[in-house]
Order: sequence, then C-alpha cells, then structure tokens
Amino acid sequence: MTLTTPTQRALALIALALGGFAIGSTEFVAMGLLPNIAEALLPTQYVADPAAGVAHAGWLVSAYALGVVVGAPTIAAISATFPRKGLILVLLVGFVVATIASAVLPSFGLVLVARFVAGLPHGAYFGIASIVAGEIMGPGKRGKGIAMVMLGLSIANVVGVPAITWIGQNAGWRIAYGVVSLLFVLTFLAVAAFVPRSAADAHATIGRELRAFRSPQVWIVMGLGAVGFGGFFAVYSYISPLVQSVTGLPESAVPLVLVVVGLGMVVGGVLGGHLADHSVKRTIYIGMLALIGALLVTVFTAQWVWGVFLGAFLLGATSSAIPPAVQSRLMDVAGDARTIAAALNHSAFNIGNSLGAALGGAVIAAGFGFLAPAWLGIVLALLGLLVTMVSYGVERRTDRRTALRSSSPSTGPITAPVPTV
Repeated sequence: MTLTTPTQRALALIALALGGFAIGSTEFVAMGLLPNIAEALLPTQYVADPAAGVAHAGWLVSAYALGVVVGAPTIAAISATFPRKGLILVLLVGFVVATIASAVLPSFGLVLVARFVAGLPHGAYFGIASIVAGEIMGPGKRGKGIAMVMLGLSIANVVGVPAITWIGQNAGWRIAYGVVSLLFVLTFLAVAAFVPRSAADAHATIGRELRAFRSPQVWIVMGLGAVGFGGFFAVYSYISPLVQSVTGLPESAVPLVLVVVGLGMVVGGVLGGHLADHSVKRTIYIGMLALIGALLVTVFTAQWVWGVFLGAFLLGATSSAIPPAVQSRLMDVAGDARTIAAALNHSAFNIGNSLGAALGGAVIAAGFGFLAPAWLGIVLALLGLLVTMVSYGVERRTDRRTALRSSSPSTGPITAPVPTV
C-alpha cells in the first residue's frame, strides 16, 4: 500500500464502499419490484393468481442468493494467490455483465440464470475488499476500514434500493437493473483510479483456505447465519405485496418502507459492531431474540400504517445488529483462512436469503396470505437460536476435554481454556 495522505485513503475507501452500495442495490431491488417483474415475465400466471405469480417471481431472489453461496467460497479459495486490486476489477466486470443481462434477457428462465450469475462475485468482493480496506487504514484501524466497505451496503438500503425501486415502478423494472449496472461501471472506474495495487498473501494457498471446512464449528456457525436470517428474508423478499395487500398502502409507499428498513440497518449495524466488541456470544443471543420480537411486531401490527413502518425499522435494525458478531465468530472458528472466512459469512446470509425467499413464496403460493412469511420467519429465527446454543455447547465440551487432557500427568499442568467471547 502506497497511500500517504488522508484524502487518498478516503477516496480508496469510498471507491470500495461504492461497490457495497451497488451490490446492495442489485441484491435487494428485486424485492420491491416482484409484482412488476411477475406481471412482465409471468403474465399468464400473474393474471390468473397474482399471489402465485409474485411467489414464482421470488425465485429471482433465491437465484441471486444461491449464486452468492456458490461463488463466495469458490472464488475466495481459487483466487487467494491473485493480486487483490486486479481481482476486484474482474469481479466488478462480472457484476456489470450479469446485471445488464438481467435487464435485457427476454424470458423469466433466462433472467433467473442471469441473477444466479450476478450473485457469484458477491461474497468474494466483500471478503477481498474488506481485507484491502483494512490494509489501507493500517495497523490498529482494520475494523474501521472493514466497516466502511459494509457501510455502502447499509446506505444502499436507505438510498439506493428505494430510489431504484421507485425508478422501476415508474420506468420499468428493466430500467432499474440498467441503473444498477451503471453503479457497477462507476465502481469499476473508481477502484481503478483510487485503490492502490495490493499484492496477494504470499502464504495463501487453496489448501489452507479450504482447511476451514474441516472445522465442525464453521458449518454450525454458517447454519446459524443461514437458518436465523432466513426469518428476515422470508419477510423482506415479499415486502411489496405485504405493504400493498395487508397494510393497504399504494405501490408508491413501498420505497418509503424500504427507506425505513435501510435506516434500521444503519442503526443496527453500528450498534451491533459496538456490542460485538463487548461480547460476541451475548450479541448473537440478544440479537436473535430481538429478531424474533421484530417479526412478532410485524405479524400483529402490519395491518396498520404505523405498524408496518415500526416493523420495517425493527426488522432492519435486528437483521443488521447480528452480522458483525457472526462474522467475528466465524473468523474465530476458521483459523488462519481469513479470505474464505470473510466470504463464507456472506454465503451463510445468502443461504438464509434463498431459504427465506423460497419458503416465504411457498407459504404464499399455498394460500396462507402475505403475513404467512412473517410466521415462517419466527420459526426460522427460533431454529437459528437453537443452532447458536448448539455451537456454544459444542465449544464448552471441547474446552472441557482440552482441560482434562491438560490436567493429565502425561501432558503437563492444568491450562485454563480460552474464555468464550
């Protein structure tokens, strides 16, 4: 890293954060446009049964999330030895091509494939960009650099997603994806201009990164992110029909609700990072319970205008308060495989995205109504809480076995286990 002035560092971080803004826009904008997409790409089904058409269109959300799940660990492992700036630029080219394809392809099936391809670079971008941002900030300030990249994602939910949703509702959903593709082009130019060259980790190997999968705890923590956050995405994926059909607000109100969700995400992200510095364990437990509470608020108050806005804020805040702690937990249990650990965090959450969207669409298509995904979300969040208990239970048993072996005469004196965070 050769950046010497605060202005140079700020421009580099803003360029990386712009990528987070564009990714947040492409990931979440479909959720506010599902009725529009269903009407355009699934006209026969939408006319016959609008709820079933919207549920079918929800597969686009699942396809993107599955792309993240597949691409994050694969690209992170394969590219661990690549120069980081060059890799970020290649990933951004992938975003541009796949997003343009999403905007122009003529059939639902082809757009579905394009959304899957668009998700492939997602996790790798955040993982690698976070490492580069930490290096830009320098020793002792790595957390601030990583937070800057993630802030782009949160701001996208306040500004980008509502604005592009409004554009999609008024100019067409294809135009909305065209706007998103322009954001990726701007990010490419900004990264090329302002982010310095960054050498690859000289000690990184594909084998070292893949060894993270040998840890049962890596799988358990990924399960926590996947199942627990499926509860949030079950509701968020169908926020547009919830606002229109349950609350009775017009289509023009959907962007306003998305703004409130985004504001909650910004508040929750800041609060979650602060709490995780004190106790990762308590933050995850409290956060999961708070998410369940937010879903209950949505279930019982969404029929009122004040209730849908309150539920939207609480869902955004609780869903963003937990990821910093889960990220810390995952990096702790993954050992020295830091590139793949950073990417796996996004894989886990997007498994939850895909799971929530798919199951939420299934209960809607089954005729249970647009509040059914919130009830489903409560079940998934409770399962996430259970997975958290399993993770820390396994850790306690491992610590006890380590303490017993340490107390054995053949292995030396007793050594206290490392405290759980």
